[in-house]
Amino acid sequence: MHGLWLPSLLSATLALLLVWGAATDLRSRIISNKLNAVIALLAPFWWWANDLALYPDVILQIGLALAVFALFAGLFALGMMGGGDVKMLGALALWLPLQQMSNLIIVMALLGGVVTVVTVIHHRSTRRIGPPEIPYGVAIALAGLWVLGEPYLNPLT
Repeated sequence: MHGLWLPSLLSATLALLLVWGAATDLRSRIISNKLNAVIALLAPFWWWANDLALYPDVILQIGLALAVFALFAGLFALGMMGGGDVKMLGALALWLPLQQMSNLIIVMALLGGVVTVVTVIHHRSTRRIGPPEIPYGVAIALAGLWVLGEPYLNPLT
């Protein structure tokens, strides 16, 4: 490993990018392609900092990212998710191994339910017209922060 400082710096950078994504999604209901590209383009540095072997480790990460992207692109096609959400999940899958990505999806689903209920209540209480737009990037970002913080909060894992 390349010391603890580089993986910690990259984790902190990813955390800040997730917070930025949640804030922009909450404000404008858009997660920018540039933000998702930065998350994806930083993943190889993460692989290098954590000494992931090209085969099978990096290949598995890329395969996982493609599978996650395909799964959630299907939900996008059904109108259940936004495009920025799908791209953010695919980019995050480049960083997280299968177990952590599975945890992220579970936590995201639970938090997404809360975000949806709060958004619908706010939408109705302010008597807005049209269907509510759910800022699902908030749930994705919070789940990502949860997964990133878990090793620090629960050192036994």
